[in-house]
Amino acid sequence: MSIRPYEGNLLRDRRFDDFYDMIDSFFNDDFTPQRAMRSASFKVDVIDEDNAYKVEAELPGYSKDEIDVDFEEGRLTISAEKNEEVNEDDKEKNYIHRERKSSKMIRRMFFKDIDEDNMSAKLDGGILEITIPKKADEKKNKKIEIK
Repeated sequence: MSIRPYEGNLLRDRRFDDFYDMIDSFFNDDFTPQRAMRSASFKVDVIDEDNAYKVEAELPGYSKDEIDVDFEEGRLTISAEKNEEVNEDDKEKNYIHRERKSSKMIRRMFFKDIDEDNMSAKLDGGILEITIPKKADEKKNKKIEIK
């Protein structure tokens, strides 16, 4: 077995092409606001309290009408959708370029052994707070009578 020096061109080596393609796509047209929006999300904290879980989601700029909270088969789903509309009052302005932003973000979490009937949510100052009560611990042991 002999050892030979690398005879290829490092700049043309496929491993390096992938790296340069990644850098180029970051700084060129491939990195669009739409691509950034697809990966957008919001911060969620889950706190385990004695009798409940508290979920805090940061949703600044969203109103109650733009947020949905659903619970099904142990899965809590928080979704937020915002669509900026064209303001028809601005017709007299001579726009050359106008931009709108549309975003949809979804987070899902799983909880077990909770009291679904007493869940609550409130939105205050851009923080969505969801309280998910735990089911009361049922007595697990059973006294067996000796006959």
